[in-house]
Amino acid sequence: MSDEYAIRPVGWVESSLTDAAMAPKQGDEGAPDAWLVFAPEVARALGDLAVGTDVLVLTWLDRASRDVLAVHPRGDTKRPETGVFSTRSPARPNPIGLHRVTIVGIDGLRVRVRNLEALDGTPIVDVKPVLGGVAER
Repeated sequence: MSDEYAIRPVGWVESSLTDAAMAPKQGDEGAPDAWLVFAPEVARALGDLAVGTDVLVLTWLDRASRDVLAVHPRGDTKRPETGVFSTRSPARPNPIGLHRVTIVGIDGLRVRVRNLEALDGTPIVDVKPVLGGVAER
C-alpha cells in the first residue's frame, strides 16, 4: 500500500471570499455565489450538469493546517475539544472540503454555484451528484 496518493485538481474556485476569518463556517450561512472554473481537459465531464441541481464539490483546502487533530467546534473555546473527524473543520490531516451547492448558471467551463464557502483560488478536486433514493439512481 502506498503512503501517498496524487490528487490532480480539475479546476479552481473564483469567489469574493479571500480571507478565511471573514468567510462563513458553512455555505448556507451567508456565502456569496461563486464560480467553479474547470480546466479545458475536463470539459466533457461537465456535459450533463444542469442549472437548478445540487452537487457535491470536493476541494483541497490548500490554506488549512494539516497537523491539527482536535479543535473546539466552530472555534468556540467554551465547547469541548473534539477530534477533527467528528467536525467539519478545514484543519485536518487531509484538508478535503465537502460542499453541497446548487448550480445557478453554466457558461462553458464556468459553473456558477450558490452556498460555497471556499476561498478564492481553492483547488477543485471533484464534483459528484447528490444521490436521490434508490429508485432515482
